[in-house]
Amino acid sequence: MLVALGFMMVALFMFLIMSRRATPVVGLIAVPVAFGIAAGAGLGIGDMIVDAVKELAPTAAMLFFAIIFFGIMIDVGLFDPLVKLILRMVGHDPMRLVVGTAVLAMVVSLDGDGSTTFIIVTSALLPLYLKLGVSPVVLTVVAGLANGAMNILPWGGPTARAAASLGVSPSEVFVPMIPSMIAGLVVVLAFAAHLGYLERRRIGSLELAEVTASAEERVLVGAGAPVKVSGGAGGGAGSTGREDDENDEDGSDWFAEGLDPKRPTLRPRLFWFNGLLTTALLVVLVLDILPILVLFMVAAAIALVVNFPQVKEQQEAITRHAPSIVSVVAMVFAAAVLTGVFQGTGMVEAMARWLIDIIPPALGPHMAVVTGLLSLPFTFFMSNDAFYFGVLPVLSEAASTYGITPAEMARASITGQTFHMQSPLVPAILLLVTLARVPLADHHKKVLWRAAAVSVTMLVIGVLTTAIPL
Repeated sequence: MLVALGFMMVALFMFLIMSRRATPVVGLIAVPVAFGIAAGAGLGIGDMIVDAVKELAPTAAMLFFAIIFFGIMIDVGLFDPLVKLILRMVGHDPMRLVVGTAVLAMVVSLDGDGSTTFIIVTSALLPLYLKLGVSPVVLTVVAGLANGAMNILPWGGPTARAAASLGVSPSEVFVPMIPSMIAGLVVVLAFAAHLGYLERRRIGSLELAEVTASAEERVLVGAGAPVKVSGGAGGGAGSTGREDDENDEDGSDWFAEGLDPKRPTLRPRLFWFNGLLTTALLVVLVLDILPILVLFMVAAAIALVVNFPQVKEQQEAITRHAPSIVSVVAMVFAAAVLTGVFQGTGMVEAMARWLIDIIPPALGPHMAVVTGLLSLPFTFFMSNDAFYFGVLPVLSEAASTYGITPAEMARASITGQTFHMQSPLVPAILLLVTLARVPLADHHKKVLWRAAAVSVTMLVIGVLTTAIPL
């Protein structure tokens, strides 16, 4: 019964989100509560949800202060030179813009933190997308794929979890998978090029109308110069490139306006200080000296005090980014409801055991490949902790009877991370779609099959390089 309820809950949730019959927050709360009660949770459902909220509270707090910190860095102009460089490189070609998005996301993802990656990528590139008429959904898809493929880095989380759960070293898991990661990134670049080509064909050639504007005025495109469209169908001047522009009225141009090169929040004299502060934050983050939550809290406080010494200015700085903070934190806590009911009622364990039990004995020698394929749905609907510490050891124990080593099982288990990163249970992806003002349903429609293709490619290359036994 728990297995049936679990699959029905997942199916109903995805149907409501994909068909836009419910917002993610409503779906993440209402559906699990209804199925939790049906599973016999009773009043105990309250404790299940509270426990899950406690587990996700540090993540929500981290996102809260991360948005404030990077929001301040955007306000004061730290990323303006980066946008200027990107604009110079991509010109007015949508295809180069989309490929540049993938490359930037890959580079920034080296720090191992998806939230940081998505904040920087959206702040740098979303203004160009909006003013050149390229769909922001393309940005979320490409950034999500690039970050997902890079998520198997040893300091990114999944590889360390897989290694710890099976008692092997992270390097033993990751190093043989480097060819797979490279292959995955190549596929991501191919998808980016194709999406960029489609956008180029849809929009036509674009050029800034005010070609005589100074470099400073043109750097952020949307801050001043309008866009002229010549040729192509659709995507008029200043169009967001979405299927509908109804969100324009509620602030879809927020980033473009927020990056006005003449905005009063600019602090050019503090550029090097802010650059050093951000660099120090990222270095300490990678070194894992302090919890990420503490790092962002301290960094945000320093950034506020130095850049906005007046109390009123500090309050205004926080308020400017309140819409993003509220949207992301609300979805994180709503996701805790689904996680709490999944784990508290025993649905996750029941579903995992059922799937393991129905694996035909003939597939036993191929358990590593089976694990790689199962990692896609498993890590999409449950946390990495639940999969790597709950499900993977059971699969590895079964595979050991066929001579498959724990390290090989660990390698297979991380191939589904590109698909996992698109899950509504991943706070970073909620942050990405919120900052880009893209409905989660629109993101999922375009990203899921591509993410599955990247994950399967990584698995296939792992098999071909013998890192994963067939």
